[in-house]
This record gives sequence, C-alpha cells and structure tokens, in this order.
Amino acid sequence: MHSDLRPLTLGEILDRTAQLYRSHFLLFAGISAIYSGLLLAMSLLEIGLETVLRSMQLAQAVLWTAWTSTGLSLLVAFIAAGTAIAANNRAVGWLSLGMPATIRSAYASILPRLGRYLWLMAITAVLVWLPLALLYVGYLAFIFVNVRPGSIIGQPGVAPQVTMGLVIASGIFGLLLIPAGVYTILMALRYALAVPACVMEDLKARQAIRRSVSLSKGTRGRLFVLGLLAITIQLGLLLLTQSFFVITEMRHHGEASPGLRVLQQIVAFFTNTFVGPIYATGLTLFYFDQRVRKEGYDIERMMEAAGFIPGPSEPLKTTRETGA
Repeated sequence: MHSDLRPLTLGEILDRTAQLYRSHFLLFAGISAIYSGLLLAMSLLEIGLETVLRSMQLAQAVLWTAWTSTGLSLLVAFIAAGTAIAANNRAVGWLSLGMPATIRSAYASILPRLGRYLWLMAITAVLVWLPLALLYVGYLAFIFVNVRPGSIIGQPGVAPQVTMGLVIASGIFGLLLIPAGVYTILMALRYALAVPACVMEDLKARQAIRRSVSLSKGTRGRLFVLGLLAITIQLGLLLLTQSFFVITEMRHHGEASPGLRVLQQIVAFFTNTFVGPIYATGLTLFYFDQRVRKEGYDIERMMEAAGFIPGPSEPLKTTRETGA
C-alpha cells in the first residue's frame, strides 16, 4: 500500500486532479457514465413519447408530457448525480491511500448509505440555494400577477403606474441578486467538503456539515478557484458541443427534428461523462489535504502502515471526529 499524503499547493492539487483523471480515466468516466446514461435514457424516452403524441396531434398531451418529464428528469438527475458523486469520492479516497478501486466496488461501498448521502446533499442544497431561489420565485410571481393576460397591466389608466412598479421591482431584484449570489458562493464553499467527509468518515449529515465548516476554513479561496475552473471547462465544452444544435433550433424558430434532438442528447451524454468527475475529484483531494494540514493525517497513516495504531475500517474513520 502506498499513499502520497502531504500538504499540497493549489497548483499541485489541480495537477493531481488532472493526473488522477488521466491515469484512471475509465474508472472515473465509468462512474459518471451511469449518471449520464440515466439522463440520456430519460431524454430519449421523452423525445419518443412527444414524437408519438405530435403525430397524433395531441398538443395538450405534449405540453403535459414536457412538464412531467422535466420533473421526473430533475428527480432522477438528483439521485443519479448524488450516487455518482459519492462513488467518485470513494474511488478517489481509495486511490489517494494507495488502495485499488473499481467502478463496481465504488458503487457497492456507497449504496448501503446512499440515503444518508442524498439527504446531506439535499440539506446543503437548501442551505446554499434557498435565498437565491426565494428571490427568483418572488420576482417571477410579481411578473406573473402583474404581466399575465387579464392582469391590470394594459387596462386603461393604470398601465403607467404598473409599468413603473415593474421597473422598481426589477431594480430591487437586481440589487438583491448581488448579495444573494455572494451568499450562495460563500455557503457553497463552506459546505464543499461535506460529502467527502460523510463518505470517508461515515458521518451523519449534520456531523458532515460541521466537519466541512471546520475543514474548509483557510482553503475556501482555493476551493473557489477549483470551482471556477470546473465551471469554465464545463461551459467551454457545452459551448463547443451544443452551439451547433442551438443555432439550428434558432434557425427553425425553436423547433428541431427528433433525430437532431437525439443526436444532441447523445453528445450531451459524452460531455457529462467527461466533465462530471473533475470537480468531485478535486474536492476529495482538498478534503485529504486539509486533514493533512490540520490533523497530521499523513503521520497517522504512516503510523498505521508501521503497525503502531490499527488501520482504518471501512469507511475511513478518524480519531479526530470528536472535533468535527
């Protein structure tokens, strides 16, 4: 068993993320492909069903199918993405500690506690996104009430006042958007290491959140750079792979043939498979780096290898959990 645990600079963490991804590409792509494949299957099913309904000229059924499939797709995406992230964390953890990892073993190890991981991700998502979501919902509700057909906008004698109210509401929304966005970023950095901690140390959701708050102190700026890099790569690939389809749909007034939509989803499958593991891999490396810096985890591992203290059981628990 060989591990290379030591304090790393930001550049070294990014380099190790890329090195792990390259040297174990099939492992990480295979873990991510299960998530991407489920999304692809849902999309192809939706396209096929809509095509059949359109051929039967059931316009209302097409609309309901679109709304229903969107809701189901979001649910499936959350469950599948959460499962893939936890499996990725497990695989990176094993590799970082010099242990073998496979797609099957990574998924098998996290499935017994999958509910815990998904619950943790749901809690952190609410904590991170709730203010921004409430802001958008409130603004859209205002627009719906005042701009929808039959509303007071457009009625004689009140349109100027309502239009001014809409302008004021838009201004307030824009001003509140900045602090809400800053809050979202800060909270995301605060809880960024919760899932790796939960997976590696077998912590419950609240314990993992407190653990992340503690571990992420002093490295949130570096976590921000990692997230910015991952977003840049993802947006770049999306722009490269999806621009043709977007331009084609714009030329056809938002309509695309079933064949073109199928091709678009297949391309999206490969994009999601390639990009998905990057951020989760980097976060797990940051988790280990913070444990080395704050807790001397590298020394602990060397003592385990020398037989001075018992090795970790599965999952990798720490003697310092009481400080989480």
